[in-house]
Amino acid sequence: MPGSELYEKFMALHTREGGFVMPNAWDGLSALMLADAGFEAIATSSAALAATLGRSDGRHEITRDEHLEHARLLGRLTGLPVNGDFEDGYGDRLEDVAATVEAAVESGLAGIGIEDTSGNPNQPIRDFDEAVNRVRSAVYAAKGRIVVTGRTDNFIQGRPDLDDTIRRLTAFAEVGADVLYAPYPPDLDALEAIVTAVAPTPVNVLVSPSDKVLTVAELQKAGVKRISLGPFLYIHAMGALEQATKALVAGDLASATTGIGFDRISELLARGKN
Repeated sequence: MPGSELYEKFMALHTREGGFVMPNAWDGLSALMLADAGFEAIATSSAALAATLGRSDGRHEITRDEHLEHARLLGRLTGLPVNGDFEDGYGDRLEDVAATVEAAVESGLAGIGIEDTSGNPNQPIRDFDEAVNRVRSAVYAAKGRIVVTGRTDNFIQGRPDLDDTIRRLTAFAEVGADVLYAPYPPDLDALEAIVTAVAPTPVNVLVSPSDKVLTVAELQKAGVKRISLGPFLYIHAMGALEQATKALVAGDLASATTGIGFDRISELLARGKN
């Protein structure tokens, strides 16, 4: 499917009644499993990608080209719209953000997220004006060819300031962001306040507010249009691996070697080549 059609399909998912769930893959097989399950769009996870390479997330340890290659793989195997979880846009300059967006378009991605993070643990969140200008640069480079998500990481970087979060998200919308995202608002009331403040711009939520995991229906009732999973499917899979390793250490080969079966894996991989 051409990139323009993927973009249009992805954008339409954000405006339909109820919205959609966008799970995050971390390799080719996980992407194929999600496509086979019927999901209409998938995303990369910067945290999961970094972990698969033995690196840390949010510290500029993954390069733009590495993430683009990863995203292209997911798109090529599934044919689905892919949203790139591209951290801060890979570079300190506005020109770097624009170049990342342009490269994402050329790679066939349907969406891209730009965070207000800095990669600097001493000052993890960029100043307001700089953050807004970076989203503006992304939107200008996108030119209606890729869905731009403006994201603030206030809540997960030790800045539990709802007013500033709404201020940032509102400003991102004003400069043209198509979707808005603030991972882990403290509770449902805060999430609903965000949705109301930025309406009608669609809001993404990472799993749920931080105090309680809600159902998809509850999140959609609150007005959320897109539900992403971030690294949590990967974490779930790694949890199963850890249990298997514990069984193996205990000498329990049977429990350590259960799984979906290699015939099933071969079936999924064959679909990715068609």
